[in-house]
Amino acid sequence: MNKSQLKTLIRETLTQLYPQEDNQAIAAKIEQLIQRWKPRAHTAVPLDQSRIWMIAYGDSICAKGAKPLAILHQFAKLWLKGTISDIHLLPMFPWSSDDGFSVVDYRQIDPNLGQWSDIEALAGDFNLMFDFVINHISQHSPWFQGYLRGEPRYQNYFINADPNDDYNQVTRPRTLPLLTPFKRVTGENAHIWTTFSADQIDLNFHEPEVLLESIDVLLEYASRGAQAIRLDAVGFLWKEKNSSCIHLPQTHLIIKLWRAILEETWPDCLMITETNVPHQENISYLGSGDEAHMVYQFPLPPLTLHAFLRGDASWLRQWAKSLEQETFPDNTTFFNFLASHDGIGLRPVENILSTEEKTFLVSEVERKQGRISWRTNPDGSQSPYEMNINFLSALSEPGEGPDVQVARFSAAHAILFMLQGVPAIYYHSLLGSENDLNGMKTSGINRRINREKLDFAATHQALITSGSLQARIYTALSKLMRVRKQHPAFSPSASQQVLELPKALFGVKRQITGETLYCVVNVTGITQSLSLPVEGTDLLTGSTFNGVCQLTGWQTVWIRTATQTDE
Repeated sequence: MNKSQLKTLIRETLTQLYPQEDNQAIAAKIEQLIQRWKPRAHTAVPLDQSRIWMIAYGDSICAKGAKPLAILHQFAKLWLKGTISDIHLLPMFPWSSDDGFSVVDYRQIDPNLGQWSDIEALAGDFNLMFDFVINHISQHSPWFQGYLRGEPRYQNYFINADPNDDYNQVTRPRTLPLLTPFKRVTGENAHIWTTFSADQIDLNFHEPEVLLESIDVLLEYASRGAQAIRLDAVGFLWKEKNSSCIHLPQTHLIIKLWRAILEETWPDCLMITETNVPHQENISYLGSGDEAHMVYQFPLPPLTLHAFLRGDASWLRQWAKSLEQETFPDNTTFFNFLASHDGIGLRPVENILSTEEKTFLVSEVERKQGRISWRTNPDGSQSPYEMNINFLSALSEPGEGPDVQVARFSAAHAILFMLQGVPAIYYHSLLGSENDLNGMKTSGINRRINREKLDFAATHQALITSGSLQARIYTALSKLMRVRKQHPAFSPSASQQVLELPKALFGVKRQITGETLYCVVNVTGITQSLSLPVEGTDLLTGSTFNGVCQLTGWQTVWIRTATQTDE
């Protein structure tokens, strides 16, 4: 998009969003922001098989007496070089609740974590992804406190709604009230729109100044080293009366505008949308190649877990095959993951798993001491929204030995690393953590079961201790990542074909000019026969494959065919 096309897009977008406003003046302010954040020299980073993300908080790795961001950087240089290329930093700004997702100030680093210079230092060794938590802001933020005090600038930044209106159509991700009462300095009671919690105040994008604030923050993040920016909870951005208030056309217009401005200013910065919803709603944020560069592959975590717990990859295979029937815009891909700071979502499998199979997953998670979070449906009923549990704990059986745990866990991650898209691994998965039951119980927050802060010295010691569960998992996953990075057929641009195999096996054929790989995982603990019409070499063991082999329990093979052609 050239500058003339960008100006046209800005003008047309503003006309649709704000037909009653002085859009020429708003467009001029946007141009000023673009000029303000002109980029310094930077190097393009290709989106290929070498890109692997780790998801972590700024204080995921801690040491007494040191700022966590500096410790994370020290740990990353010791343990992530050669495997992890990108670090997704969960919100590292001052916050008041939700472990960072209720931001007090978008433009500052939480002083408990460090400062912007720590971010700059980390960006010197790893590509970084920042969180853009722009659907809502903390009630303790200067913006909302200014609103309560009656400061003119902030009077339209938030939504003061009539509690007597009908909100039955509004999509509710939580069981909490949609509106929260606050008392203003005038004594007036305001009922403020709060989609997620009373401390997370939704911003009003009907106000052009809020849009301008969002553009300013977005460009500052790119200028401060973000090679990717995650749009948190972005589906709820625009609110309209008598609507679901999710995935509205105006939300897509704003994302397109952000994308176009970002490409004009920082063309190598990727944008990823976080919308934990059913598949078709999720991929709508790819637009026609003019919205997100990547969308989260939300069905993958519950379906992978289901395959291993059932010992049956049928549902996982059926879903993966359905993706082959779809056409996705060029230069877009999936952000694949198994675990994250949130739970394992169930909404993305609403049309994939039956009620019986979802109930099975829920019961298994509860049996393994996990928790279930619920949401309120439009008819007032409740349904499970996400399963809160550490992924290693979810896959493991109580009391079983580390040999089985490591084999099953690495097999699940082999699926993550071999599928089309880019893989992201949560720090607890890479470092072999399990349920933090104490953290969950003492906080009363379900998601804390998988958010434990790790001590640098203790974690380092565990990783250098041969035979420890943490060291064995780290070694197994690191090997998969190193092999992946060496083979172009794992590139997001390489084709993928799901293989027809027995229910105990899941496999894909990955292909790019010059290389063809057949990747198969045994999702059971029982030896299975594998037959493929190819010959080649298993990249993981160096063994020759002559068309038939026996896969032991939870074994993975990545076979590079002997004749590397376009086939």
